[in-house]
Amino acid sequence: MNLKGRSFLTLKDYSQEEIEYLLNLAAKLKENKKKGILGQSLKGKNVALIFEKPSTRTRCAFTIGCIDEGGHPEYLGRDDIQLGHKESIEDTARVLGRMFDGIEFRGFAHESAEKLAKYSGVPVWNGLTDSYHPTQILADFLTLKEQFGKLEGLNLVYAGDGRNNMANSLIIGSAKMGINITILSPKTLWPDEQLIALCNEYASKSGGQVKLTDKVADVAGADVIYTDVWCSMGEEDLAAERIKLLSPYQVNEDMLAMTGKSDTIVLHCLPAVKGNEVTYQVFEKFAKVIFDQAENRMHTIKAIMVATLGEE
Repeated sequence: MNLKGRSFLTLKDYSQEEIEYLLNLAAKLKENKKKGILGQSLKGKNVALIFEKPSTRTRCAFTIGCIDEGGHPEYLGRDDIQLGHKESIEDTARVLGRMFDGIEFRGFAHESAEKLAKYSGVPVWNGLTDSYHPTQILADFLTLKEQFGKLEGLNLVYAGDGRNNMANSLIIGSAKMGINITILSPKTLWPDEQLIALCNEYASKSGGQVKLTDKVADVAGADVIYTDVWCSMGEEDLAAERIKLLSPYQVNEDMLAMTGKSDTIVLHCLPAVKGNEVTYQVFEKFAKVIFDQAENRMHTIKAIMVATLGEE
């Protein structure tokens, strides 16, 4: 499958087959790395890593993934370049596109990532915006395949803020891959209606289902309970209000018992605020799979770079 030159801004732009291809490539690259086998597909390639927001997993994954394949990553923090301040994003994109072979962007406005992709002329990879976090979803899906051997037909419940970038991306990815996804959230934090309509179209083709609920009892039958911080970066002033609103949706032993399954797993995209969205006990019970999930950021991000920029 040829994905060369493609940007990776949202999973809306990728078909079920293309997502499956990236997951299979990531699994192969992970297996190779465990054997000490590294590649040269990015040899001679220079990759710009633009970060408006701080990062642990995304920054490390892009850096190591690039180096593992023979490329050179260059970190560009918000104080390192003029992006959108003294220079327009369009002009910065045209400069970077002449010097770099690919660009990762982690920031606030999704429109900034779209402008970089439009004007740079090189692949742009979304390392997180306020709207979407597609690289995280690939890591989540690789983890699910490792745990269950499949994606299609799994029942995934996302508990928490149903409007954030993680919820948006999980709905898109799940609907495309035939996963039955339930957003468990207060109605005031349900996802955008247009996004749900689009994802229902995806689900009708894949055999998946999209469900919205504010009833915790609807976790019944869940194979996976997924949660995220209640306040995304830039929303810290809403913390007290969110804690009050979302406390009934905390992932705890009571919620796990309501699934009616003994093999349900819990995932978290990290960082976690234990005691808020998930109890300390439940987090530690599922720590191994959660940190498998974190490690898989590296293998899936490497796969994205290899597939869209690398030379086989």
